[in-house]
Amino acid sequence: MALINEHFTKLSNSYLFSDIARKVNSFKVTHPKDKIIRMGIGDATQPLPAAVREAMHKAVDEMGSKDTFRGYGPDHGYSFLIDAIIKNDYASRGVFIEPGEVFIGDGAKSDTGNIGDILRHDNSIGLTDPVYPAYIDANVMSGRTGMLENGKWSDVVYIPCTEDNNFIPELPSRRVDILYLCYPNNPTGTTLTRQELKKWVNYALANDVLIMYDAAYEAYIQDPDIPHSIYEIKGAKKVAIEFRSYSKTAGFTGVRCGYTVVPKELNGFTLDGERVSLNKLWGRRQSTKFNGTSYITQRGAEAIYSPEGKQQVKDLIDYYMTNARIMKEGLEDCGLKVYGGENAPYLWLKCPDGLTSWKFFDKLLYEVKIVGTPGVGFGPSGEGYFRLTGFGDREDTIEAMARLKKWLL
Repeated sequence: MALINEHFTKLSNSYLFSDIARKVNSFKVTHPKDKIIRMGIGDATQPLPAAVREAMHKAVDEMGSKDTFRGYGPDHGYSFLIDAIIKNDYASRGVFIEPGEVFIGDGAKSDTGNIGDILRHDNSIGLTDPVYPAYIDANVMSGRTGMLENGKWSDVVYIPCTEDNNFIPELPSRRVDILYLCYPNNPTGTTLTRQELKKWVNYALANDVLIMYDAAYEAYIQDPDIPHSIYEIKGAKKVAIEFRSYSKTAGFTGVRCGYTVVPKELNGFTLDGERVSLNKLWGRRQSTKFNGTSYITQRGAEAIYSPEGKQQVKDLIDYYMTNARIMKEGLEDCGLKVYGGENAPYLWLKCPDGLTSWKFFDKLLYEVKIVGTPGVGFGPSGEGYFRLTGFGDREDTIEAMARLKKWLL
């Protein structure tokens, strides 16, 4: 008989956003005429930039000709996209990255989950709390988290990020092997300064800690003093893997493309203490388990770095960040405490009147017809908070703030 991976049975029956969808669908059945404004899931709503569409159309035409047709692509991505990434995302910021250190994938979510394949099951992990739930779930599946006790996993070191510490995490209370950092942060929308990020790199260097750095929202940073990449910090290439995504940068949520940087000088260890290149392990894993992102998609991603593409992506980001500004001003006018929304498209608000996250979710859905994300879904320190996103349409954003003002004032 086939035995299962019993760690999967430790997971909740459904993913956070599946629970939200179920509640919303139930509401729609009983309130079919009500207009729901969705501000919960961070899904892009504006069309792909014209430069991306044109590049993908051209690539489709190439696939229709025998002379230009392409079958299997390079395991780790086409050089035209990797070169564009290195030139625009790293060299422009004074960071040296080799072509063999960039791995094209189908998005940051996949890679942050799959990266655990090259690491032992008994590594200890630490993560900021609240945090993107996929990090935890992927480690539950791999057996690194222990058991769920009173809303926390027994073998996970939680690093609280709340208004009490101004959402700036302190170093872990005990040493960990793997540390997850996401900045600009999902869900809180907050950031780390260069000096604060340097503190984490130095900690990792001193303690042989591997940092998983999710920079999926770096393109939304407005403050010139906030680093876009962990590799802007000296020594980071010895301790960090960086994940990037085009999902929110250029509307690729339904197209799927991103990349992961695994420096060649980054090592893991065997039980005997032998150093092993994580770059080689990840490359081998991808060659075996991943067949590459499509040529058409990679040509679309390459177009993001063209002069026209850069301007169109900037316009897209400005659109969502204007939504975030409208929301932040509107929420503050309602007397709510709000964080984020300045260097990220997420707003993190404190639930009014001491309501729990899910209680506020229900009230917002049934009384205002607005959908958000309960903060507790991102971890125990998220209880009493709520996430809203700026990824909606402008008209819906304005209407949502008008509804909230009428409801709360």
